[in-house]
Amino acid sequence: MQPHGFSVGQSVEFLPSRYDGNIPRGAYTVMRLLPNDGTDREYRVRNQRDGHERVLRESQLRPGVASPFG
Repeated sequence: MQPHGFSVGQSVEFLPSRYDGNIPRGAYTVMRLLPNDGTDREYRVRNQRDGHERVLRESQLRPGVASPFG
């Protein structure tokens, strides 16, 4: 199994595609690494602006800049 590319607590940026509906783009914090058998790792992330949590795939994320508000 391929390891996750991001770690818990890391800031990431969500880059939605046209198929991702109303999920807001922007800064998220990785809350949990989720197990799966596919090649695209999954993460439980929390939006740094509104606090909503969701599951996103590694291919939808890139490393983010740490929030100045911690």
